[in-house]
Amino acid sequence: MKIVRCPDEVSYARMTTTELRAGFLVENLFTPGQLDLVYTELDRAIVGSAVPLDKALSLPAGEELKADFFCQRRELGVLNVGGAGKVLVDGVEFPMAKLDNLYIGRGSKEISFVSDDPAHPALFYLASYPAHKEYPSRLGKSADIGVRELGAVETANQRRLSQVIHENGIPSCQLVMGYTELHSGGVWNTMPPHTHARRTEIYFYFDVPAEHRVLHMMGRPDETRPLWVANLQVVLAPTWSIHTACGTTSYRFCWHMGGENQRFDDMDAVPVASLR
Repeated sequence: MKIVRCPDEVSYARMTTTELRAGFLVENLFTPGQLDLVYTELDRAIVGSAVPLDKALSLPAGEELKADFFCQRRELGVLNVGGAGKVLVDGVEFPMAKLDNLYIGRGSKEISFVSDDPAHPALFYLASYPAHKEYPSRLGKSADIGVRELGAVETANQRRLSQVIHENGIPSCQLVMGYTELHSGGVWNTMPPHTHARRTEIYFYFDVPAEHRVLHMMGRPDETRPLWVANLQVVLAPTWSIHTACGTTSYRFCWHMGGENQRFDDMDAVPVASLR
């Protein structure tokens, strides 16, 4: 398990592009035939990926957790952004098509990932936070997820937000998770931007065409920095950092949070005119 320590809000302002990318961008997930995990200091979140081919991939606890099994003291969210597959949780099989979400509760011991067709493998994105209470594992099919339409054509941010794991959806201890789809012609997400003083938010960008990029902007509102993000990459956003982005085409991104509460509207808005 790789460990990433995000720079603080003072030192980041003096960092080079290479240093910023090393501290806030997870670039090398989704290796075929592998399960990869990255441990962060942001509310002790773990992000990762599983790309099973001709055999199942099991989720290890890792020496870093000092646990008997991965979900001994944790909960886990899984989003499939690839071909059809399934997740097995203590012998129970959860079939997952693209854009299906799975919540796996604390106490789940044996977790493994399978692709239906190795030639078109599932791409499982993993998001985990510590948990102090058990909730049952539950599958959220994309067709059954509640959505919110946001933005407008005039501001180039018309988008569909799918809330999956949250206080009015699949119940969890602290994990909040869902994904957003930009409509054709929509390129901006989360504008005007905001910060989360009481929880961190992590962005996973997917369905970004190979020849395109997303310009993710981070940092203090008065001292912002850009990150050019490719498909299947993850941006770590500390509590003090804004998180907004503009793509060279429309795209999708998964967002998840952990921290003090699960309120979707618990954010500190930043006026666009105040950005520097």
